[in-house]
Amino acid sequence: TTQMQPTDARKAFPCFDEPAMKATFNITLYHKDEHIAISNMPKEESKTIIDNGVTWTVTSFQQTPKMSTYLLAFIVSDFGFEYENKSGTEIRIWARKQAIQEGQGEYALNVTGKILHFFEDYYNVSYPLPKSDQIALPDFNAGAMENWGLITYRETALLYDPKLSSAGNKERVVKVIAHELAHQWFGNLVTIKWWNDLWLNEGFASYVEYLGADKAEPQWGVAVDDSIKLPKTVDEIMSRWTLQMGFPVITINTTTGTVTQKHFLLDPNSNVTRPSKFNYTWIVPITWMKGKTENNTWLLEHQETNPEMKLNGNEWLLANINVTGYYRVNYDERNWNNLVKQLSTNHMDLPIINRAQIIADSFNLARAKYRETTAALTTTRYLVKELEYIPWQAALDNLAYFELMFDRAGVFGPMKKYMLQQVTPLYKHFENLTQNWEQPSSLMDQYNQINAVRVACGYGLQECKNMSQIFYKKWMVNPNDNPIPVNLKTSIYCSAIASGDETEWNFAWERFQNATIATEADKLRSAMACTRHPWLLNRYLQYTLDPTKIRKQDATSTITSIASNVVGQPLAWDFVRANWKFLFEQYGGGSFSFSSLINGVTQRFSTEFELRQLEQFKTDNEDVGFGSGTRALEQALERTKANIRWVNENKEAVNNWFLNAVDPSTPELNSH
Repeated sequence: TTQMQPTDARKAFPCFDEPAMKATFNITLYHKDEHIAISNMPKEESKTIIDNGVTWTVTSFQQTPKMSTYLLAFIVSDFGFEYENKSGTEIRIWARKQAIQEGQGEYALNVTGKILHFFEDYYNVSYPLPKSDQIALPDFNAGAMENWGLITYRETALLYDPKLSSAGNKERVVKVIAHELAHQWFGNLVTIKWWNDLWLNEGFASYVEYLGADKAEPQWGVAVDDSIKLPKTVDEIMSRWTLQMGFPVITINTTTGTVTQKHFLLDPNSNVTRPSKFNYTWIVPITWMKGKTENNTWLLEHQETNPEMKLNGNEWLLANINVTGYYRVNYDERNWNNLVKQLSTNHMDLPIINRAQIIADSFNLARAKYRETTAALTTTRYLVKELEYIPWQAALDNLAYFELMFDRAGVFGPMKKYMLQQVTPLYKHFENLTQNWEQPSSLMDQYNQINAVRVACGYGLQECKNMSQIFYKKWMVNPNDNPIPVNLKTSIYCSAIASGDETEWNFAWERFQNATIATEADKLRSAMACTRHPWLLNRYLQYTLDPTKIRKQDATSTITSIASNVVGQPLAWDFVRANWKFLFEQYGGGSFSFSSLINGVTQRFSTEFELRQLEQFKTDNEDVGFGSGTRALEQALERTKANIRWVNENKEAVNNWFLNAVDPSTPELNSH
């Protein structure tokens, strides 16, 4: 198979290998008769020749339209395919024959036609080619690649089995397909002049993938359609958003009714060197509610006053209803406190997504020094009553940083008790919602059931650990009949292996080697990194150097999975330092995963000693180099310095906050 982007077409044939230089291509491939050749265009003819006594099949393909070299592809394989041709476009889903026989390509085939048809209407341009091939590759470094008419995918991004794959796997498949199909027009038909505009190509596809996915799975509600009256021309409004870096934070002072905007910077000490002719002022649509009454207005200047936003006493105001605007919202502390009170008395009075916004904005504003970190933590107190996925996810996303910074420190004791106190009611809700942890009917409930189990087991709720061990032991007794609910596999595998010993780990390894679908292999591969035994983790790290055990495409993500385990983190860091030269030669150069490897093994770094180790690592390996990880290494150094500052500023206050937020009478806290 091939992967030309960004600069490998020149390795396949002589060419001007730049995105703006387009040409037509006539591809001919010589291959053995038992194999099938495919390329961007349909097959034109196939013939047999004998060369030096060896029989070859020669397959030639129709001429391509004018196109960039980086979008060319050709593949020779013994794969099978699923097929349909409903609207004049031939659609084929290719994969290993066993995967096709097991129906793993049916879901992709089912959604591709719908998404292609949607984009034809959306762009008002017919699909530019006579066919659309999509192929799942067992070993592929990128997630997927939008080669024109022959899109390549990792198996996990294209194949789906309802008996073995989770709701998250299904969502990933439909979003990646929609993303790559969006590129067939935006990127392939119309192409960037140079790579410095790749952000536009990828940014646009990352947006419209939700529109395509919504067309394929409308009941999920992944896209929102809103119409709004404009105070100025589209050009005047949009220029502020497209020609300026970042986005604003809108501060509403409910004691005076003033509304102010400011360029939002996560690091308040960062120096913005790029000037803006708009002086980092945006034209901002502001929707807001006071009690049950909703209003909307536009902020056209740096600061304006709106008398209706002036409040008294216990009244509260909430802005950016349903988060349809692209900005953060800050308030005066009285209004923040009133919103937190409202969450604790009746959170259902606030829209679901705004409950998430209150949490997410608070934590981001704390990082940017607009609020105290402990004030942000206070927005999570009400979660003992929250059953919805989006607010929980917002809290968990932000608390993950606290766990990373503190899971090796004394603060983690009270934090663990607080997390157990908050998640136990959610765990019990889902335990009682369905029989034997079957999946709930709505997608959001399915995702929140996963969160409940992951967090409860991860923080050591005994009931959750017991449940995981019972499910896993049942599976060990009868390996061909896995009783674990598909959505909960990742969490249950991880918990059972963390609680278990070599027997549980070896069983997972044996199941991993026999997995017939990549999504299942991935779940097992990440779960094996959950063991608490250093010798098993060190053995697993060694496996990543052997492609017969761990595929090259999966080596770096396996090492980062081990590093995400608090026990495995120092082992992974030692391993990367000891094997840097070998790892760099094997996986370096242009591979994406190299930067994620450096990020993964250094993400917990938050002490002066770790900073010195990182600086030493940089010095020791300057002769070897860091390839695509060079920028990641600089970022790791900056991040470590920022982590040191954050921990020094917040450790004591956060420790005291968690201590005071725990109710000592909570029964779950006394069962460890």
